[in-house]
Amino acid sequence: MRRPIQSEQEVTTFNWRVVKLLLPYLFEFKTRIFLALACLILTKVASVYLPFILKDIVDILDKQEENRVFLVPFALVGAYGLIRLTIVLFAEIRDTLFGRVTERAIRRIGLKVFQHLHKLDLDFHLNRQTGGLSRDIDRGTSGISFLMRFMIFNIIPTLIEIIMVVSILLINYGIWFALITTMSIVLYVGYSVFATDWRIRFIRAANKADSSSNTRAIDSLLNYETVKYFTNEEYEAKAYDKQLESWETAKMQNRLSLFALNGGQAVIISCSMTAMLALAAYQVTHQQMTLGDFVLINAFMMQLFIPLNFLGFVYREIKGSLANIEHMFELMLRKPKVEDTDNAGVLALSQAEIKFEDVSFAYDAKRPIIKNLSFTIKSGQKVAVVGESGSGKSTLVKLLFRFYDCDSGAISIDGQNIHEVSQHSLRKNIGIVPQDTVLFNDTLFANVYYGEPSADTAAVNNAFELAHLADFVSRLPEGVETIVGERGLKLSGGEKQRVAIARTILKNPRILVFDEATSSLDSQSEQAILTAIKEVAEHRTSLVIAHRLSTIIDADNIIVMQQGEIIEQGTHQELLTEQGHYFAMWQLQQSNDG
Repeated sequence: MRRPIQSEQEVTTFNWRVVKLLLPYLFEFKTRIFLALACLILTKVASVYLPFILKDIVDILDKQEENRVFLVPFALVGAYGLIRLTIVLFAEIRDTLFGRVTERAIRRIGLKVFQHLHKLDLDFHLNRQTGGLSRDIDRGTSGISFLMRFMIFNIIPTLIEIIMVVSILLINYGIWFALITTMSIVLYVGYSVFATDWRIRFIRAANKADSSSNTRAIDSLLNYETVKYFTNEEYEAKAYDKQLESWETAKMQNRLSLFALNGGQAVIISCSMTAMLALAAYQVTHQQMTLGDFVLINAFMMQLFIPLNFLGFVYREIKGSLANIEHMFELMLRKPKVEDTDNAGVLALSQAEIKFEDVSFAYDAKRPIIKNLSFTIKSGQKVAVVGESGSGKSTLVKLLFRFYDCDSGAISIDGQNIHEVSQHSLRKNIGIVPQDTVLFNDTLFANVYYGEPSADTAAVNNAFELAHLADFVSRLPEGVETIVGERGLKLSGGEKQRVAIARTILKNPRILVFDEATSSLDSQSEQAILTAIKEVAEHRTSLVIAHRLSTIIDADNIIVMQQGEIIEQGTHQELLTEQGHYFAMWQLQQSNDG
């Protein structure tokens, strides 16, 4: 969830904080930055000197002195061309040097954002909007590129040039030229800042509408089959068009506000240049200034207002870029709800015994899910948890993996509280076959290999065999190189489950978790998978969340849950003998299967 923007002042403060956060990424290449800044200064000195050459050329041509007309003007023209070339070359060298700095900074920041997103808690990822999040990150990295390049190579050099030009006008041509130039610049910058700050709300509205429409489109495409099942293509199109309508309105307001900004800037520039040239023309006609001076002042004004006009664009874009990267840095500032303790150790497994001790948990304080639950899974045991939907079975898995922390009580493995060990070492030692297996849009081989990226090809192929995937793979034209599609949509539910089992087999953990792992399989596939599970689970500690009771009759202990509490536990035969809740569930499933 995004933090709401409270005020424009808060936005400004936060945005400049973002600039400070970016500075360390600039200084990774200090030598390159120094050389780039040196080229920048030389470029500005050359560009300010250029109008003086024009002045000399015009003055010499105007005097028409025969002994100088032939050689000197052409020498000056050659010098003019040489300085022009120098300006371009220095600018190119500057951009080349600084390009590496920008690209490396974007790489570093992009990686940091990616790593931080993986550190955030499950609750964040369950509530995120993937399309909008993706757009925020894309716009943020683009904004960083613009901000880093143009803030250094346009705002700073333009300010240097303004100071140099105003100083030259004041010394050589008097206070009025310097005063008109200074007043016009102050007025131009003031108006640009005011108008840009005013229109930032329209930029934000356009970005929000853009993210919303993108989120809607991606969400609809990810649920393509559901759309088709319910013939809701028209409904989806109307919903998407409504989002696009909001985007269109926001963009129109953005465009009109840009027109107001550009129009005001154009009026200030026109009035300023007219006043300067009128004053220069007056002094030329009264022989207080040469024709070359008139050309120099005209060149200075053109040279000054072109980058100044660009400065207005840069300021607008910087403000827009800061608004764009704001959400990305909000993500960076967001703290995960589940974090390692400062002195978190590495989980040391010996027996792989799991204990839940008086564990209580609730997603919402008003609705407790787990209530003072205690049980033990001894080393090498297979413990199954059954119960009605909403009884808290799958929540136990999330707590074991530390996607959430217990509200009270503790979960320990071999006597080590999982809250006091690193999340990485905890999850490294637990393998899971989830109820809803999501695969990467890659090959079958790559999806199984993901279980242990250091494994060799023989180990991956062995995992295919143990998960009873070998026959299925042999019938595919591309074999293990078959692309499974986005989220594994090209495979059936049972095939996806077997890929997940193969991936877990390859990981080879001491603790195994099966969260209704056979729920999507037909009876024949189920038996084959159960055999594989039994083989791979031997001598390993296993927690099985089960829906079909027939799959857990060999469990060492079966825990029956209801509304977050244990109401029965024992072996399959013991629970049938008690003729309680488990017995009723067994009878119901047997009658349904029959």
